[in-house]
Amino acid sequence: MSRDDPWQRLAGLTPARIALGRAGAGLPTREVLRFGLAHAQARDAVHTPLDADDMRTGIAALGFETLPAASAAPDRATYLRRPDLGRRLDEASAASLAAAARDPVDLALVVADGLSARAVHEGAVPLLTALKPALTGSGWRLAPVVVATQARVALGDAVGALLKARAVAVLIGERPGLSSPDSLGIYLTFDPRPGRTDAERNCLSNVRAAGLAPDLAAFKLHWLIDQALNRRLTGVALKDESDRLLAGSAGREVLEG
Repeated sequence: MSRDDPWQRLAGLTPARIALGRAGAGLPTREVLRFGLAHAQARDAVHTPLDADDMRTGIAALGFETLPAASAAPDRATYLRRPDLGRRLDEASAASLAAAARDPVDLALVVADGLSARAVHEGAVPLLTALKPALTGSGWRLAPVVVATQARVALGDAVGALLKARAVAVLIGERPGLSSPDSLGIYLTFDPRPGRTDAERNCLSNVRAAGLAPDLAAFKLHWLIDQALNRRLTGVALKDESDRLLAGSAGREVLEG
């Protein structure tokens, strides 16, 4: 493939598998090997367990209180086969969160393994580090950060309800792609309670070094939380218009901490 080939120029702009070339009737060996590596990394991301104790230590070092939780899925194999169990707390976690609940709070944060513990290990603390100054300046009442294992997005609804939170933000490892085994997703839900649907959430996706950078994700999340609490809604009725502020001083202040 020559340097003047337009496909080669396009390939330099995206991690998508385009302009791979050919060797006879098949792919070049290097591309076969690259695909095999990407597939292995995606599988590892799904099956590698979250080190919840290490995650809680890292979050506590930022000054947040933390609480552990687990879904009703007893192990990884069950979690992958039974998504419904990943959406519910196990009995012990539900009891401990209910006991830990204090006065009503504005926001609960949940850090959950989801389908990529790697994404959580690499992305959760940087995101919270970028978000903390905005949280501190907001005056919002915060619940302890819950670190949840074998968790799906909807587990945050039960957590938020038990902690008496007006809104819950779930930071969770997304389903790995063949070029993104480290993608963190953030799901924000106003008035969390079991039975909420995906249409009632706002999502920030692909939070990682090669995607949506943590400082920009934190800026957008803070904007969405502020709007959700003021307007008392999330989901399809709340559009992310935070980009309008990025050129102004408010955006720069949040991004710079």
